[in-house]
Amino acid sequence: MDTETEHHLDFEAAYERLKSVVRHTPLEHNERLSEKYECEIYLKREDLQIVRSYKLRGAYNMISRLNTEQLSRGVVCASAGNHAQGVAFSCKKLGTRGVIFMPEITPKQKVKQTEMFGNGNVELVLVGDTFDDCLREALIYTEAHGMTFIPPFDNEQIIEGQGTVGVEIFEDLPEVEAVIMPVGGGGLAAGAGTYLKQQNPDILLIGVEPDGAPSMWTAIEKGEPVTLKTIDRFVDGAAVKRVGEKTFLLCRDVLDDMLTVPEGKVCTTILKLYNEDAIVVEPAGALSVTALDAVKDQIKGKNVVCVISGGNNDIERMQEIKEKSLLYEGLKHYFIVRFPQRPGALKLFVSNVLGPGDDITRFEFIKKNSKENGPALVGIELKNAADYPALLARMEEHRFEVIEINKDATLFEYLV
Repeated sequence: MDTETEHHLDFEAAYERLKSVVRHTPLEHNERLSEKYECEIYLKREDLQIVRSYKLRGAYNMISRLNTEQLSRGVVCASAGNHAQGVAFSCKKLGTRGVIFMPEITPKQKVKQTEMFGNGNVELVLVGDTFDDCLREALIYTEAHGMTFIPPFDNEQIIEGQGTVGVEIFEDLPEVEAVIMPVGGGGLAAGAGTYLKQQNPDILLIGVEPDGAPSMWTAIEKGEPVTLKTIDRFVDGAAVKRVGEKTFLLCRDVLDDMLTVPEGKVCTTILKLYNEDAIVVEPAGALSVTALDAVKDQIKGKNVVCVISGGNNDIERMQEIKEKSLLYEGLKHYFIVRFPQRPGALKLFVSNVLGPGDDITRFEFIKKNSKENGPALVGIELKNAADYPALLARMEEHRFEVIEINKDATLFEYLV
């Protein structure tokens, strides 16, 4: 255990400091998931927080403890979105100036929300492709202007603030037996996890990352934080190349399991939560529920909390989310189809190759001057994933030469 850091963490004092500023978010029992996984599942709805994520807790906890001189000089942060909104809201609440660095790929909705929460108190700087890129620029700016940097996760006061999620969980459900939390830089899992283990050493704590950004999983495997060379930025709220030193030590000691889940499965969860529970979550906010399949044997019969960490999802991303879900579920397939040089080949493909539940969602000839008999990019959505072998068999039966693009990462990247 990182006893030095843990010794300085006073979660209940942070809770008192924050309770007039943040919402004590609901802990909602979910009948659908409880029945499916044969346990009692509760959703900790941090998507209903003032800034639609738990990040306000750590930001306000730290900024509110700055002295008058520090507040007068202002603060700087780097964020993929949610921490930025927490800092912006805190700047407005405390009357201090903030400069916020965000990756250029940050969803527009998060950028606009950050501006709104800052209400004229913050300046936004969009730079770099990842959190780590904008972090580097933010640190340079902080030093050059003598301001205070508000880190997104690797700071005791930030960890302490995020840990108040755990305080609320335990207050609302003292009999909680398992908590599943998303992990990006590790602030939430380190803080809430440490508090919950202090209250009940036997509680099962599980951290979840996206497959494409397994920074905490890798750190725990290697025994120290490791900088990943590349990451998938889709789950932007958890797309971190390197976790914090402090958060790593705490997560290593309090997490009983550290999992990764596919981005496509995350997308399926987002759609199910929206369609079946009327809950709007961002990709990082869906990580905990996405992990339920992987831990169903561990949680059976238990009182389980899934932390829904945020709901800042840009509506413009929904088509991409649906596409990724369909691909993951085996319901969407792309092909290069070489149509035979015979009359009616295209009509034959539509009438005899497609199944009754299949639908062409994309069709374009690759060679613009060879329509009707040249190769075409064809996207097909199936009603059932199990129908795929029959589709391939019909293509072969009717002598259509095809390349399955889903199985070729390079072709998929360039053509789809």
